[in-house]
Amino acid sequence: MENNLLTAFFVPNSTFTRQLYRYKDEVPLYIPPKMEYLGHTQTATYMTGPRLGGSNPQTFLPSISTMQSSYKSYDTYPAPSPLRRSLTTLPWRPSTYYQTARVNPSSALTRSVPEPFSAKNQLSDLDNVKVPPVFAAARNALYTRYTPNDWMTSNQGNYLASDRVRSLAERLRLDTVRLCRETDDKTKRTQSDVGKRLGERLGDIQFWKTEVQHETDNMITEINALQEAKRVLEKSLAETENPLHISQECLYHREKRQAIDLVHDNPERELIKEVDIIKRCQEKMRNTIERANVQLGLCRAAQHELEKDSGDKFIAQSLDEQCHCLRNSSRGIAFHNGVHRIDNTVSVPESWAKFSNDNIQRSQSERAASKQMRNEIESVLNSCANEMWQEWNSVNVALNQRIQETTDARNRLQTHLSKVLQEIFDMEKNIELLKKAIQDKQAPMQVAQTRLDTRIRRPNVELCRDPVQHRLVEEVGEISETVESLQAKLRMAENSLQELLRTKASLEQDLSIKNNSLFIDREKCLGMRKTFPMSPRVVSV
Repeated sequence: MENNLLTAFFVPNSTFTRQLYRYKDEVPLYIPPKMEYLGHTQTATYMTGPRLGGSNPQTFLPSISTMQSSYKSYDTYPAPSPLRRSLTTLPWRPSTYYQTARVNPSSALTRSVPEPFSAKNQLSDLDNVKVPPVFAAARNALYTRYTPNDWMTSNQGNYLASDRVRSLAERLRLDTVRLCRETDDKTKRTQSDVGKRLGERLGDIQFWKTEVQHETDNMITEINALQEAKRVLEKSLAETENPLHISQECLYHREKRQAIDLVHDNPERELIKEVDIIKRCQEKMRNTIERANVQLGLCRAAQHELEKDSGDKFIAQSLDEQCHCLRNSSRGIAFHNGVHRIDNTVSVPESWAKFSNDNIQRSQSERAASKQMRNEIESVLNSCANEMWQEWNSVNVALNQRIQETTDARNRLQTHLSKVLQEIFDMEKNIELLKKAIQDKQAPMQVAQTRLDTRIRRPNVELCRDPVQHRLVEEVGEISETVESLQAKLRMAENSLQELLRTKASLEQDLSIKNNSLFIDREKCLGMRKTFPMSPRVVSV
């Protein structure tokens, strides 16, 4: 079937749909609508012209020109810019309202069709039907309409919105009831928990108050004991002057030693230590009295802090007991707006407990220091006497050891001096041997270098790096290394000879110094230190 088709407006529920578009053979020409997409160009089915070349010249609708000159270069309908995608853009799917029809392509369509059976438009079988316009006027009228899908979508949206709002309202009611119950239970649990915590707090306060009071009693007892110990110490300060003079005299005599023997040796360290011990013992007694006074002040300060902490805890315990007795039916309760925003606290439970614990620890520390001070006062005289006596013996032992060491050193110096003289003689002979060995290596070096120089003159390809060449090069290197090692040994031997000569002179000087040191330590120092110049008493507190 060759037919020329043009899109026409489809009107439901009319005779137009029953008798439109038939061939002369009474064969129905109705073709189901083709779905078009929004935004089609002018090549869409409802905008194309008639197909030429058909066998039946009679058509129902006039032809539409397909010339480019018949198209408008702009849209004449007042549609908003988002809908103006092309020259034929419509806000619905046009194929819903258009069906195919036979047309007569001999006449061009330039305006809306006025009458169905006019001679000009050549329409037939269309009764009481006007084809709607396809250009600007018709499209402007059709913009205000909606599709059935839009209508159904709007209704469905209303249904869903209603369900959603009702669901939210129902959920809000259930949440409100649940929230009221939860808040009531939470308030009761909170008040019960606060009462429980107040009881625990009262127990904590009572515990720490008892600990503080107990520590206060212990501190008062310790202060009295420290005062008695200090009184005893003040009577025992003046017994440490006699050994100091002897120790200083020994130091003055040992300053007369000469050169290398003027050394900070063990006897000198012990003498200095003895002087320091004697002075330190005297100073220790003075400092002990001063520290006892300071310790008394610290103990009294710790006692004051304990008493203040105990008083604060008594007040806090009274206030918390009052709070613990309050109920919803108690008298005297009232609103205090904004009181929960006032935070005048200065501690947390950890720091609160730490404060009392620190006071107790401080008191315990001060009591331990006071007890240590009493023990020190008790033992200071015994320790000073023992230290001075032990140091006196240590100085004597160090002097004897030093005398023995000096005597041994003098004897060894004499032995080493004789050995050094013999070594000087041997080293001179060794130097002569090294010089001769170096001189003997000159001839082999000349031979090897001469051979290498001669072989360099070989012609052309005969200038081969053969095993002879390799060995000659190795020979030159070996002789050079040997000469270098011998020269290094020679330098070392000469340096050693100089060292031996310097050592000989040093040994001879040391012999005279050692004899002087032996006289000072043996005759002058030990002569004064035969007996201990004092007998300190052991004082018991």
